[in-house]
Amino acid sequence: MNWGKSIILVFVLFGSFIGTMVYRMTRERIDLVSENYYQNEIEYQQHIDRVSNAQSIQAGFNFSKIMTYLADQQQVVFVLPNRLQKGEITFYRPGDSRQDFRVNVPAKHPTRQVIPTKSLAKGNWRVQFTWSDGQREYYKEEQIFL
Repeated sequence: MNWGKSIILVFVLFGSFIGTMVYRMTRERIDLVSENYYQNEIEYQQHIDRVSNAQSIQAGFNFSKIMTYLADQQQVVFVLPNRLQKGEITFYRPGDSRQDFRVNVPAKHPTRQVIPTKSLAKGNWRVQFTWSDGQREYYKEEQIFL
């Protein structure tokens, strides 16, 4: 084989490699943290306020016991604050946004909210709890591994 054919063969192989990589990259599924990322970025100050509000009530409430993961019983137990007017519990799966789900906590709530984890996929989850007492909003996040 002479140099001319070798150079053409190298170009054809390189072009095939690039074409294959472009095809594979366009087929890859990419999950964003949020579909409306820019709007969330604008509202991020509210999130900072929720976190600081939750830290400020830490002295009057056993903050570490809001959420408890019971691995042997395959459930997450939330002890809800007495002053809660409304709340939302979000299970966020960083690896696959199709598995994310939310649980609304109504104004007239029991003191405990139990969410079974038996049907959830194994792996890393972020459990985000946002609640309001009618005057201020609060936010607590925990990471669990099922």
